Amino acid sequence: MGAGVALLPVGYVVVSAAQTGGQGLARLLLRPLVAELTANTVLLVILGVAATLVVGVGGAWLVERTRLPFRRFFAVALAAPLAIPAFVTSYGWATVAPSMAGLSGAVLISACAYSPLVYLPAVAALRGLDPALEDTARSLGLGPWRVFRRVVLPQLRLAVLGGGLVVGLHLLAEYGAFAFLQFDTFTTAIMTAYRANFGGPGAAALGVVLTALCLVLVAGESRMRGSSRLSTSSPARPAQRARLGAWTAPAVLALSAFVVAAVAVPLSSVLRWTLRGGPGDWAPVLPAAAQTVVLAVGAAVVCTAVALPVAWLAVRHPARTSRVLESAFYLAGSLPAIVVALALVAVVLRLAPGIYQTAATVIIAYAILFLPRSLVPIRAGLAQISPGWEEAARSLGVSPLIARLRITLPLLAPAMASGAALVALGASNELTATLLLAPTGTQTVATGFWSAASAIDYVAAAPYAVVLIVLSVPAVHLMFSEATSRGSA
Repeated sequence: MGAGVALLPVGYVVVSAAQTGGQGLARLLLRPLVAELTANTVLLVILGVAATLVVGVGGAWLVERTRLPFRRFFAVALAAPLAIPAFVTSYGWATVAPSMAGLSGAVLISACAYSPLVYLPAVAALRGLDPALEDTARSLGLGPWRVFRRVVLPQLRLAVLGGGLVVGLHLLAEYGAFAFLQFDTFTTAIMTAYRANFGGPGAAALGVVLTALCLVLVAGESRMRGSSRLSTSSPARPAQRARLGAWTAPAVLALSAFVVAAVAVPLSSVLRWTLRGGPGDWAPVLPAAAQTVVLAVGAAVVCTAVALPVAWLAVRHPARTSRVLESAFYLAGSLPAIVVALALVAVVLRLAPGIYQTAATVIIAYAILFLPRSLVPIRAGLAQISPGWEEAARSLGVSPLIARLRITLPLLAPAMASGAALVALGASNELTATLLLAPTGTQTVATGFWSAASAIDYVAAAPYAVVLIVLSVPAVHLMFSEATSRGSA
C-alpha cells in the first residue's frame, strides 16, 4: 500500500497525459511558452549543476588535500549554506541587489544554496580514500593539480554523480528561489497555471514534461554511474597535504568569495531586516513555528515507520519484490513537489475529500517527497548489523521479535535518528507542496515567510527566515558531522 501511495504522482502524470490525448497534449506542448521553459530549465540544470560541482569538489579537495590557510574555518563554512533555504538565499540577494534576475542570477543562487550537497559527499569520499595512490603519483613527479585530475577525481566519481543528481532534482523542483528572481521554469509556470485555474490540462501538460526531465536526469546519472562501486574504509594514515604555492592567495580569495555570497549576504540581509522590525513582527512566527514542528515531526515518524520494514526487506530478504518496492520510493522521492501536490489534490478530491486541506494530506506529501532521506541511512545502518547477534539471542530462548527489539533496534537507533532529522529538515523548509496543500488559515514558517516576502514586506519576512535557519542548523550539523567522521576513525 505504501508503494502505491508513493507512486500516485507517477500515476497522475500518466492519467493526465492519457486524458488529454495525443493531439491535445501535442497542442499544449508545442507552444512557444513550453519551448522557453524547456530552454530555461535545461540551461539552469546544466549550468547550476556545473557550478555546484566546481565549488563542491574544488572546495572539498582544497580542505582535505592541501595546506589551505584557515582550513578548519572553510571546512565548516562550505557546508553552512545548507542551513539557509534556497528561497531565503534568494530573498537575501534580492534585497541587496534588486536588479538581479534571469539565468545568471538563478545560477548564482543555485551555486550558493546547493553546493554543500556536492561538498559533503566529496569530503566523505576523500576521507575514506587510501592516499597510497596519490603518494605514488607524486613520487612519479606529478604536481598537485595533475594528482587531483588523474588520481583523485576518478575516485570521486560516485560522490560527484550522486551529488550532481541531487542538485539537479532540487533545481527542477525549486519554486521560491526562482520566483524571487522572476526566472521562469516549469515549476514556477505550473504554480502560476494552478493559481490561475486550479490546475487544468495546461498545468498537467507542464507536469508531464517536468516529470520526464526528472526521469531523464535519474536515468542519465544511473547510466554514467554504471555498475561501478567504490568501497571506502578508514585509511591507515592521513593523506599528505599538498602545498598550493602561488595558488594559495587565489584559492583563499575564491573560497572567501563563495562564503560571502552564500552565507554572509543572506545572513546580513536577514539580520538587517530583523533589526528594523519590532517585537510585534515575531507574534505570528511562533504559531507558524509550532505548526511546522508538528508537521515535520509527523513526517519524520511516518517516514521512519515506512522506511524500517522496506529497509529490512531490502537488506535481510533481498529479492525482486523488495528491489521493486525500494525503487518505487526512490522514484517517487525524485519527483518535484509541485507534481506530488497536484497529484494529491486530484486523488484526494476524488477518493477522500474529507482529508483535503488537512494536516494528513500535507504529511502524506512530505512522506512521498522525503522518504528516501529516511530509507538511505536506515538501510545502510541495518546492513552493518550482523544477523548473527539476533541468532545468538534466539539460541538462548529469546523470541525473534524480542531479539530485534532488544538488540537490532538499539543498534539501528542512530541511523533512524539521522534519517528522521533529514526528513524533518526537508519538511521544515518545504514550500511548494505546502502552499498548495496546507489547510486554509494554517501557516508554516516557510509559507509565512513566502507570504510576507512575496508581498515585498521584508521586515515581516525576516523573523520567519531566522526561524527557518535555526530549525535547519541541527540537521545540517548532523550531516556535517557524519561526512567529516568517515575515514577519520
